[in-house]
Amino acid sequence: MKIALMDSGIGLLPAAAAVRRLRPDADLLLSNDPDGMPWGPRTPEDLTGRALAVALAAAEHRPRALIVACNTATVHALPALRAALEPDIPVIGTVPAIKPAAAGGGKIAIWATPATTGSAYQRGLIRDFAGDAEVTEVPCPGLADAVEHADQEAVDRAVAAAAALTPADVRAVVLGCTHYELVEERILAALEARGRADDLPPLVFHGSADAVAAQALRRIGAEPAPGAAAGTLSVLLSGRPGRLPAAALAYAEGRGLTETAPAH
Repeated sequence: MKIALMDSGIGLLPAAAAVRRLRPDADLLLSNDPDGMPWGPRTPEDLTGRALAVALAAAEHRPRALIVACNTATVHALPALRAALEPDIPVIGTVPAIKPAAAGGGKIAIWATPATTGSAYQRGLIRDFAGDAEVTEVPCPGLADAVEHADQEAVDRAVAAAAALTPADVRAVVLGCTHYELVEERILAALEARGRADDLPPLVFHGSADAVAAQALRRIGAEPAPGAAAGTLSVLLSGRPGRLPAAALAYAEGRGLTETAPAH
């Protein structure tokens, strides 16, 4: 069972790790775009072209499903990707987990890239899924790029700046960029360092990786089998066979993938 994941860079690692937890026997194909990254500043048309190239390169390896492990690509390119690949290959997009965050009650903050923050897309999700919850949109300039390059000092600066914009009484934080899930613990530390009232419950983070992985299995009719033997790991770099970039090994998700699966 081969499952492909795509992103411009290493933002696909959390979803890949989630698939690996549910189905260790899945052969994972990670297709990213070092020649064209970052995708965020590109026009929607240009981004869609890059995303299609990355998806079609993965499709040549005949995966059972393709996970678009990128919020920005999901916003702009998902219809084109589905038109090109479905029904032969189910395409699963990544949407910020606003609905489950709102279900928990209390105030919500959505950390996202500057391009996504305040966008019609995100505002539509808030309108449709946040209900009456009070939502603060928090732009995080430079954070995805810092995570991509494993620049720890830049990560800390970007996280500190976003934490300063997050109300102290927020109890749920939606991570609206797949890269952010790689530094969830550092985001939590920055938010908790500000202190909080004793009567407030602990912060809860809402990423998309687990839900996306579960949806991919549902789309192909596969049940979780966490005790299965490890499958293989393959990497495409702008369509060329390659290896995970060194920056991926700075994160537990990247190290876990390479430790539990032979390269293929």
